[in-house]
Order: sequence, then structure tokens, then C-alpha cells
Amino acid sequence: MDLPRSFVIREGDLRILNPFDAGKLATLGRALKLRPGTSVLDLCSGKGELLCTWARDHGVVGTGVDISTSFTAAARGRAAELGVADRVRFAHGDAATFVPPEPVGLAACVGATWIGGGVPGTIEILARSLRPGGMLLVGEPYWRLDPPDRETVEGCHAETKEQFRDLPGLVGLFRECGWDLVEMVLADQHSWDRYAAAHWLNLRRWLDANPDDELAGELRQELTEDPLRHVRYQREYLGWGVFALIRR
Repeated sequence: MDLPRSFVIREGDLRILNPFDAGKLATLGRALKLRPGTSVLDLCSGKGELLCTWARDHGVVGTGVDISTSFTAAARGRAAELGVADRVRFAHGDAATFVPPEPVGLAACVGATWIGGGVPGTIEILARSLRPGGMLLVGEPYWRLDPPDRETVEGCHAETKEQFRDLPGLVGLFRECGWDLVEMVLADQHSWDRYAAAHWLNLRRWLDANPDDELAGELRQELTEDPLRHVRYQREYLGWGVFALIRR
């Protein structure tokens, strides 16, 4: 059980594996008014930057779960680097089925709602690990502008227009699921650019070093096509944010 090797190559040395930068992640941590000792479960935790920096800055404790062996190893290294390895742990496994032994105060799935087949299913997965009165964090794309055609939808890596909602629609969906939206921090075009463009440099460096690898053709095509796709479609039409929810 692992992610395809292309994911690891694409993310390279990035610590945050979504369109947030370190400043936005820190803003989110402050906005949530996290108390020392708050227990956190981070599903699809990537390289562990959320848990590790919030353990350092706010004194939280918790567990991250990710399907990638590489990302999990990087998360453990980051915890040691920041001196928080005694407060956070990272497990390699299926985030969709993981339930901690004790309910947590904050359960997060930031940018991977595919584990529940979308937002409602992911909320259900997170809620089963949450103590009464606890908070969920959901990271999810939304349409900044209405996509005018199929080409735009596909350029934003969506299968259908209905895969994402606009921001009012997404906020309404949280309400329909029975949760109050109590905080949010949104990506912007700059943070989208930083995330997308970092992939291009990672791909180019890897291609230069591995021209005969079996993945070289696939990743060369991605590097050729993705910059134009990003500036034409993704940065204009697709938003992204992290939303804090408390059960109504």
C-alpha cells in the first residue's frame, strides 16, 4: 500500500502538499485558538507539517496517517527536526479506515476528501474519531469562477463540473451535513502558484538526473503541459481552502 512513485517525485522537498504556504498554515493554527494538549488526528497527513508545526507552536499532540511510506518517513524526520517527536506520531496506513484508540479534539483531512468519496463522506470518516464538541478541518477545492466548458473543467483536474461547488455552495454543503462553519483560511493565486510551480522545478530536476527512467516520458509530458494548464485554468477558476466545522 503506497502512492505511485510519480507523487513522490512531483512533491520533491515540499513540506506542505497543497496550495497553502507556511504563513497560511500558521494563520490557520492561530485562528483556531488551539490549546496546549489538544489531541489532533490528521488523515492523509503527508509530510506532517501541520501536526509538527502546531505541536511546536501550540503544544498540540496527535497522530498523522498517510498511505505514502516516503511521506510518512519525511513526517517522522520533521518531528525530530522540530523537537516534537514525543508529542506527535505518524503511521503508514489507510486513512479512510483509521480510528484512534481515544476520541480527539480536532480531526483533519486537508485536501484529500477522495478518502470519503467527497466532502460528506469525509466528514463522516472524521466525525467517528471526534469527541463531543470537537472540531473538524476539511481542505477542499471550490470554483472561483464558473467554468464555461468541458476543457476548463478538465484543465482544473476535475472529472465533472459537479465534482466541485462554488464557495457559497460548499459552505451550504457543510450546513446540509449538519455542521457550523466556524473558521476558514483560503488559498490565493500566489499560494497556488507557489505549489504548482514548485512541482515544475522538481520535475525538471528529476528529469535532468533520470533521463532514462521508465517514468521519464510521462513526467516530461506533464512538465510540458502543466504550466499552461495552470495559468490558463487552475489559478483563474479553482479556489482552495481549509474549513473548520463544529457539529450543530
